[in-house]
Parts: sequence; C-alpha cells; structure tokens
Amino acid sequence: MYKKISKILVFLIVVALASTFMFTGCKKEQPSQPPEEEKPEKVTIVFAVGGAPSEVDYWHKVIEEFEKKNPNISVDLLRQPMETSTRMQTLVTPLSGKESTPDVFLMDVAWVGQFAASNWLAPLDDFISKDNYDLSVFFKKTLEFADTYKGKICALPVYIDAGLLYYRKDLLEKYGFSKPPELWSDLVTIAQKVQEGERKTNPNFWGFVWQGKQYEGLVCDFLEYIVSNGGNILDKDGKPILNSESNIEALTFMRDLIHKYKISPPNTYTEMTEEPVRMTFQSGNAMFERNWPYAWGLHNADDSPVKGKVGIAPLPHFPGHESAATLGGWHIGMNIYSKRKEATWEFIKFVESFETQKGFAMNLGWNPGRKDVYDDP
Repeated sequence: MYKKISKILVFLIVVALASTFMFTGCKKEQPSQPPEEEKPEKVTIVFAVGGAPSEVDYWHKVIEEFEKKNPNISVDLLRQPMETSTRMQTLVTPLSGKESTPDVFLMDVAWVGQFAASNWLAPLDDFISKDNYDLSVFFKKTLEFADTYKGKICALPVYIDAGLLYYRKDLLEKYGFSKPPELWSDLVTIAQKVQEGERKTNPNFWGFVWQGKQYEGLVCDFLEYIVSNGGNILDKDGKPILNSESNIEALTFMRDLIHKYKISPPNTYTEMTEEPVRMTFQSGNAMFERNWPYAWGLHNADDSPVKGKVGIAPLPHFPGHESAATLGGWHIGMNIYSKRKEATWEFIKFVESFETQKGFAMNLGWNPGRKDVYDDP
C-alpha cells in the first residue's frame, strides 16, 4: 500500500516539476518588454496678478510660453483689480487665512516688508543656493532694501516704477509753447491756456489729471509735490516734520489745482486713481497727466486717440528746488503656505529671466528689474 502511494506521490511531484519547468521556460522565451517610463506628475500653480488690461493680456502670453517650456507645470492666472489698495486686500485675505493659493503673486514694493513681517512670504534663499541662481543681475540696493527681510531674500524685483509727466506734444506746439514745463507754475500757465482753447470744442477737456483719491496713489503724488518744494516727512534725525512750511505750501498747491486754478477735475479727490487718470488723458481730454511708465505703451497703442501725440518729461518742481519722482515697482513672491513651491520657483525664475524681462520692456514699457536688460542694444 505504501509503495503504491509512494509511486503516485513521486509521479505527481514529477508532473508538478515538469509543469513548472515548462511554464518557466515559456516565460523566458517571451520577448522582454522595456519598463515604462514614469511621467512626472503635472502640477498646477495659481498666479495672482492685476493691472491694466494690456498688462494682464501680456501675462497670459508669458504663462503660455512658460507652459511650453515646462509641460509638467500648469499656471492658472487669478486676475486681481487694477486699484492698488483693492489688489492688496485680495492677497491679505487668503494669506492671513493661511491658504495655499495663490502660490505666487506680484506685490507693490510697499507691501513686501509688511508681508514678510507677517510671515506670509517663503524665503527664496534655499532655492537660490540649490540652483546657484545669479543675483548679481539685479540692482543691489533694490535687493537689500526692498526684497530682503531679516537677512532672507523674500522677493525679487519684476519692474521698477517712477512718476512721470505725460503731455500732448501737438497741443504744446499748437498753443505756442516750445517745451514742457519745468516749474509747477509753468504747468498751470500752459494748462490754463490750452484748457481754455480746447473747451471751445470739447467741454470735457482738463489741463492736468493726477492721482488724488484717498489711497496709496495719493501718498505717492503728495511726496512728489512736497519733495519738489524742499519738504519731507522726516528730518535728518528721523523726527516728523509734516507741518513744515514747505509741505503746507505744496499741499495748498495741490488743492488749488482743483479749486483755484480749476485745471484738475472736481472728482480728483474722489475718483482719480491711475486708470481713470490714464483714460481721461488717452481719450484726448487732458493736456497733462501724472502717471507711471505703464501708461506709455497704452497711449501709443494702435487704438489710442493720442497715439504719436504724447511726450514724457520729469515732473515739475517749485522754484529753487529739483524735480522729484516717487520710486515704486512690483516684486514677485511665493506664498509660504504653498504646496507647490518647487513649481512656483520655476515660474519665478522664468519671470525673472532675461528674455521675459526684455519682453516686459519692449511690450509694456516697464523698467526691468534686471540690470543686464538695459545693456541690450
């Protein structure tokens, strides 16, 4: 009995081994398949930006070019308002709530320190070190005073702003003036004469439009008036001198532009921010305009009524003093709560690249944050 069982058991073991050998052999004879390459996971980051319509349109082109070169990163543009203070609030709300988006955004130079002190900006030092990223292409003072907080780089400059005087070249010549005004009193004289003449056919024409609404832009304009009269906010020892004679004289002049000389519209202090000012001038309804460099490209667009008729000059000053322009600019930063920091850094590098910065200069009239773009012929 045991012999019979043993024979059957041996037979079954032999059959099992033979089957294993056959299947193993078949498997070896199959052609080997190369392992499939794992595709990197595609990530999406959110970029918050505002500005004039032409600026936002151009940002879409920048994003499109970035996505072509970085197919595994998608960028969603979160459009913000044009007005600076409202634009700031759309960032403060999510950042103070520790939300992970937007991942990346532009900041007015005045916000950078506040955002960094609130611990909303991710330090960029580790990314810079890892990629051996060259910071020497940027203006050293800008990095030191605007983009560094407690020894850490928390933002990078995208473009630099300064207040300018825009004027109608054709009307200057038409009314017998050879050059734009150097003194504020000259601006009043020219504006009054041109306004009087143009209102014979255009009752909506104004001599001078500027940012007077109660917001950050008014502070910028106010500083230009008082400094161009030898005034300031603080003395050399850091003590407030707001009520100085020079400052009061400049502030009185600002009021008189509206109420005494009547060359600036009554809604200056209620409605006039950058875009209403630009649109008034661009529609052919003003002789002079105080604005930022962004307006130049829009004034000379194909659909602009004043294309080819616009000149730019330094802002005027009071007798015995020099012209003054508020220096501004916009900087790019990373949300410290972002979950896509590596992808966000790639986008920041692309925005700060030579070609992208040159594109801003050529298409939007922005003053680049990189020094080397200014050397490009």
